[in-house]
Amino acid sequence: MNPATDRMLIRIKDVYLFIRDNGTVTTEDVAEEFNISSRTAQRDLNVLEYNELIKNSVRGEWTTTSKKVKLTS
Repeated sequence: MNPATDRMLIRIKDVYLFIRDNGTVTTEDVAEEFNISSRTAQRDLNVLEYNELIKNSVRGEWTTTSKKVKLTS
């Protein structure tokens, strides 16, 4: 796989874990935690939302869904 794609997938997994561990986070929290732009954070969050792993219950606030996730290293 392309190195850039690998980095993106690893970051998205880490974003999911960050949200799971913190309960509810904002897009800005994600951007700050991973030192990425708000736009990049939003793209990563959109991937997770599309796959029904997170939900946006309040505008700009994200939390995990009850969907079961099997994480590999």
